Amino acid sequence: MFPSTRLRRLRRTATLRDMVRETRLSTRNLIFPIFVQCGRQRRDEIPSMPGQYRWTVDLLPRLVREVRDRGIVGVILFGLPDSKDELGSGAFDPDGIVQQAVKQIKDVVPDLAVIADTCLDEYTSHGHCGILRNGDVDNDATLEVLARAAVSQAAAGADIVAPSDMMDGRVGALRQALDAEGFQQTPVMAYSAKYASSFYGPFRDAADCAPQFGDRRSYQMDPGNRREAMREVALDLQEGADIVMVKPALAYLDVIRDVRANFDVPVAAYNVSGEYSMVKAAAGHGWVDEQTVVLEILTSIARAGADLILTYHACDVAQWLA
Repeated sequence: MFPSTRLRRLRRTATLRDMVRETRLSTRNLIFPIFVQCGRQRRDEIPSMPGQYRWTVDLLPRLVREVRDRGIVGVILFGLPDSKDELGSGAFDPDGIVQQAVKQIKDVVPDLAVIADTCLDEYTSHGHCGILRNGDVDNDATLEVLARAAVSQAAAGADIVAPSDMMDGRVGALRQALDAEGFQQTPVMAYSAKYASSFYGPFRDAADCAPQFGDRRSYQMDPGNRREAMREVALDLQEGADIVMVKPALAYLDVIRDVRANFDVPVAAYNVSGEYSMVKAAAGHGWVDEQTVVLEILTSIARAGADLILTYHACDVAQWLA
């Protein structure tokens, strides 16, 4: 007890604080999201996400070499197709935009982990994450299309497929389809606890995937539910998920903590677009110091229990940590 015990002793200098730090950020824990668009020689800045761009496939080599050289463990790809339809057929097109990007990246930096987001919202004309029947998303009809998309992505060379649709049973459907096509070694990173969040706004602008009507609350989780997330994670693991994810991250640190406490599997967390853009906006006005705030946010996500953090700040953080 005081005065014999003085916890401030180990806070006195930067060296001492670093020696006893419990949670450490590393570039090996970071995954950088990339938006890929059709065309050539285009790098279009996303207005609602300062510092982030939509890239054409031919410009990816320079970007991913930089990502690799900064020590970042992997990237996750989101596609903007040149056309959309009711079925979202661009998601499983062997020559689709994400499939092209996967092949390009693996040719250039084969040691970089390439994750393909597996969902339909970027490819459907209505902007929902599944097949519509009578104005509602038909869960079971959607599973077949998602499975075709995952197989197509794996065939293109994706190291991991990541279903983000929140359809019931989709992990099992993907696992069965991947195994049947000879992709038994392809892991599934499931968006297991994905909430119907208002923090996705800038992403929907970036990926041009806002719903044309209604919302996604009938399939994404209610923000008020914490215990339900444990059921979602447990079901995904039973169906064969290799990595589970909580999305968003910052507003759901308690859920990340619960997942880490209850399941001994790799846990990912997505530091989403709205969380990114709020920091960029505040920093742009001089209201916060961007570097220290970002490092504090990502440290809190890691401290809550995330092994992997998907974040648009990844390249900046890698530079700061170097």
